Amino acid sequence: MISFEIDKSVEILERTPAVLTAMLTGLSEDWIMNNEGPDTWSPYDIVGHLIHGEETDWIPRMKIILSDSPDKRFTPFDRFAQFTNSKGKTLSQLLETFTTLRAQNLETLRSAAPITPADLLKTGIHPAFGPVTLSQLLATWVAHDLNHIAQIARVMAVQYRPDAGPWVAYLKILQG
Repeated sequence: MISFEIDKSVEILERTPAVLTAMLTGLSEDWIMNNEGPDTWSPYDIVGHLIHGEETDWIPRMKIILSDSPDKRFTPFDRFAQFTNSKGKTLSQLLETFTTLRAQNLETLRSAAPITPADLLKTGIHPAFGPVTLSQLLATWVAHDLNHIAQIARVMAVQYRPDAGPWVAYLKILQG
């Protein structure tokens, strides 16, 4: 297991837009708009969610933690904002927006350097969890990306669950 390091984190964060673009560009609406049932998200919804995170979560919260302000409270994150914010946009537009925002946010992260070990221990106040460190926030950003890449793969695979027949027994992604 690796321990948190900003450089290792950036290895994943900078690749996520290209991974999603490669996974989703040019697919039919059946692949990008279908989900796993009620109260679940489609790949389209997930990209919208990632955009909202780029705009309101990771870097804004990092800035709060690193600021000199005595108020370290985070604004609550609307996990469902994509259902309003993405309306009327194509998946191509969302992927382009995500790519642009991620590049800007990684530049902001790099420009905050050097982030010291002491900086990584600084805290902000999460509305549900209470005190969280900068290293926890940044590590979660990476895990969040990987979680949603896996979620997109699962949502897409599940579309063929009924057609996979007995192979479902061997495909963990279809056993949910």
